[in-house]
Amino acid sequence: MSESPLAALRTAAESVRQQLQVNAFDAFAVQRLAEFIEGQRASIKAPEEEGVIMGLGCFLGQCLVDTYGGTWAKGPDGTTGIGINRTTFFNPFYRVAQHLRRGESESVVTFFAQIPDRLAATPTRKNWIS
Repeated sequence: MSESPLAALRTAAESVRQQLQVNAFDAFAVQRLAEFIEGQRASIKAPEEEGVIMGLGCFLGQCLVDTYGGTWAKGPDGTTGIGINRTTFFNPFYRVAQHLRRGESESVVTFFAQIPDRLAATPTRKNWIS
């Protein structure tokens, strides 16, 4: 019997948590994740990149779940990510890939720190009739 998809995501996140030697899935852990990405990004070879993104994305996703009360979910486009408050969807794999490929200008720390503001922003309705 194979592991459920949700259990596999959590198992991968836990493996990364242990590797980073952090105690929780929180803002401090995201800081350690960013340090790890910066320290390793130049040495990650193309064949390894997808696996690295998957593992680190699971970790970042679990940090979103534990810190902001999110849940693992399927996005509107069919991708796996984190839904928060039934209104907002984040793809942690994309965020990790961006940091890995572009460096600190796309830092997972900056992304993570902006979540409260993004959640507080109320969606504006377009007024089509003047």
